[in-house]
Amino acid sequence: MNLFNAFAQDLSAILGDLAESGALPRGLDAAKVTVEPPREAAHGDLSTNAALVLAKQAGRKPRDIAELLAARLKEHPHVASVEIAGPGFVNLRLTDAYWRARVGDILAAGTAYGASTVGAGRGVNVEYVSANPTGPLHAAHARGAVVGDVLANLLEKAGYAVTREYYINDAGAQVQTLARSAHLRYREALGEDVGEIPPGMYPGEYLKDVGEALARRDGRKWVGVPEEEWFPAVRDFAIDEIMAGIRGDLKALGVGEQVFSSERALVASGAVEAALDALERQGLVYVGVLEPPKGKKPEEWEPRPQTLFRSSEFGDDVDRPLKKSDGSWTYFANDIAYHYDKFRRGTPLLVDVLGADHGGYVKRMVAATQAVTAREGALDVLLCQLVHLMDKGQPVKMSKRAGTFVTLRDVVDAVGRDVIRFIMLTRRSDQTLEFDYAKVTEQSKDNPVFYVQYAHARCCSVLRNAAEADPAADLTGPGLAGAPLDRLAEPDELALVRAMANWPRVVEGAAEAHEPHRIAFYLQDLAAAFHALWNRGRDDASMRFLVEGEPELTRARLALVKAVALVIASGLEVMGVKPLEELRA
Repeated sequence: MNLFNAFAQDLSAILGDLAESGALPRGLDAAKVTVEPPREAAHGDLSTNAALVLAKQAGRKPRDIAELLAARLKEHPHVASVEIAGPGFVNLRLTDAYWRARVGDILAAGTAYGASTVGAGRGVNVEYVSANPTGPLHAAHARGAVVGDVLANLLEKAGYAVTREYYINDAGAQVQTLARSAHLRYREALGEDVGEIPPGMYPGEYLKDVGEALARRDGRKWVGVPEEEWFPAVRDFAIDEIMAGIRGDLKALGVGEQVFSSERALVASGAVEAALDALERQGLVYVGVLEPPKGKKPEEWEPRPQTLFRSSEFGDDVDRPLKKSDGSWTYFANDIAYHYDKFRRGTPLLVDVLGADHGGYVKRMVAATQAVTAREGALDVLLCQLVHLMDKGQPVKMSKRAGTFVTLRDVVDAVGRDVIRFIMLTRRSDQTLEFDYAKVTEQSKDNPVFYVQYAHARCCSVLRNAAEADPAADLTGPGLAGAPLDRLAEPDELALVRAMANWPRVVEGAAEAHEPHRIAFYLQDLAAAFHALWNRGRDDASMRFLVEGEPELTRARLALVKAVALVIASGLEVMGVKPLEELRA
């Protein structure tokens, strides 16, 4: 339960009652009324801007409306106090009993706590990774893979129907280069001395495996025959082999996409023509000559009549070409068709997770998606900035197998998938990230993944010690639900409960904003609050979780500890990270 939404509903009912009684005019637009945490915790637990939003419409002073609301909110059974602040904000402080009851909610729900129906089953397609099928994934792909995968988890927890998709770019010049490189390695596998890899070919050692596999399958079938004969078979084989490796790399990172769509198959199906027909029916395709912008020419600009899309009518800087000079479709036309295809499959909300080098492509693709779906679909593009790989402050050397870069599998093997998944979310995706092997595996409070896992492990340690002291005790969530929670009276205990009760709001907010990094930030804050409470017990025996001679207080605190473990596990579950019950040096 998102308690802020719950109180927003209560506030809406109060506004309705006030309008019914004549204290406020009927028909006020409350769409911009919010119930949120106040900017400063000292001001209370919740704050609403209702009086400020409605004052002009109602023809009343904000503080007059605030007084009306305050009088009614004071009658609410869960409200301990109401204050009017500044020009008319209404701040609420909730009762301790209300907060204690949230522990019971968490224990009853388990790791499902925080799940929401805000998505209402709406379809959303999250496309991520989508690396060209020309070699193994490199380390930088890890960031987009994690951002996309965790966003998909997050959207599912918020009630959306999510499709996870990988777009195979198998129709461009790079795939032609792959086929020729694979054929070269195929001949090498059959004993030919191919010498140095020619410029323009892919030099990675991984292509030796492709060539050897092709030689095992086809023998000398493709030796000494014209390229037009061997090219399709070698191209398809090489793509399949590379994609099998990519799927394996993603599995090692804990990423499992459901749909793999081929660009070549899309084009062959007539999808580009279908998308362009949809644009033409709206009068959004025309033949014209682009004017070069000041300073430089737009991509693919030529001083000749071209088939153009009226992209500028949807917020883009200029209209965009749909055909090249040879009459073939531009990459942009193919991408329009792909997004139209995703929309027609039943997902009106599309999310693309791309590298930062695609920044100049965002505006035109958002415009095209709006246009081709007649504004029924929407596209959000998340750009992932660079990851700087370091080890003890020094750049990590490239992989010999890959030839020119560090592979994703190299990083997984070095630090483990859970570390990668967590650390990749410790900064916003649009900020550069430094990933130092030594720092991300050290056991210190400066390492966020360790800090959060340590909090969970500490919770599990407390519960293990309690089980040893009383083997008959039921320390499951349901078993602790009946604990005397009224014994939780310390301010730090209640502050910890408030932090946990905010988890459903974090889930909804992060899902709707498409910002999965908020989960990592939240877990670090929750872990810090728990560690602080733990440390108080080291200095003051009365603040320990297991208190000698105080069975009711102990059981209440065990319920609190169990709730912390469940919320941390719930957050790590969204991140695709396994919560640890013990940490080993």
